[in-house]
Amino acid sequence: MNDEHGTRSREPRSLAGQWALVTGGARRVGAEIARTLHAAGSGVAVHHRGSPEAAAALVGELNALRAGSAFAVSGDILDTPRLASLVNEVTARTGRLDTLVNNASSFYPTPLDQITETQWDDLIGTNLKAPLFLAQAALPWLRESQGCIVNIIDIHAIRPLKNHPVYGAAKAGLSFLTKALARDLAPQVRVNGVAPGAVLWPDGGISDATKEVVLRQIPLHRTGDPADIAGCILYLVRDATYVTGQVIAVDGGRSAGW
Repeated sequence: MNDEHGTRSREPRSLAGQWALVTGGARRVGAEIARTLHAAGSGVAVHHRGSPEAAAALVGELNALRAGSAFAVSGDILDTPRLASLVNEVTARTGRLDTLVNNASSFYPTPLDQITETQWDDLIGTNLKAPLFLAQAALPWLRESQGCIVNIIDIHAIRPLKNHPVYGAAKAGLSFLTKALARDLAPQVRVNGVAPGAVLWPDGGISDATKEVVLRQIPLHRTGDPADIAGCILYLVRDATYVTGQVIAVDGGRSAGW
């Protein structure tokens, strides 16, 4: 189809018949990612660690729209030997895997004088180690389907967030890993990242004063929405067939110079 200027336009391709695994997919941004990929036609395996009710509700919602198009899988992504079993559990039901979204993450402050080895293992484990070994486990399936990996990073992988040195280091490592895997896995598998800014305030809440400081740093003068992150992921999964090794900031312009 040609537009009025004579250039060829392209209809968005459907993800029908494809399957995505979304880690941490039962709640918050992860649930919106699952809904968005599902709406584009993909089946979705919704991973959770400790949110069985939320996962079941989301799976029920998606299957009500399209029968047999979603199911839940559980597991602690810090249990590295379990990761291969997690992928095998998904592919045993689907027969394929087209998209891996590494969304699950731990996030909390670790002032230097209070950091424990347990915190290190948790933050590095969820934000860097697990995405690596999940990619390793999923690789044969992603190669077969010419699929993709999308890693959820953070704008603070570039500019440190006060009192979050371990989290920031983990996300910086994930940013590097995204680019390294993009080189190593091409041309069969594309690997990209999305770096959210202020989209949802932390579950534990933050003060109004802190919110005001953050909002002043955002050129668009507002927080984002989970749909902003999910929409960028859909672009990378469905439309960006010539994009790999990129990390896209979805932050209202904050990382442009705050």
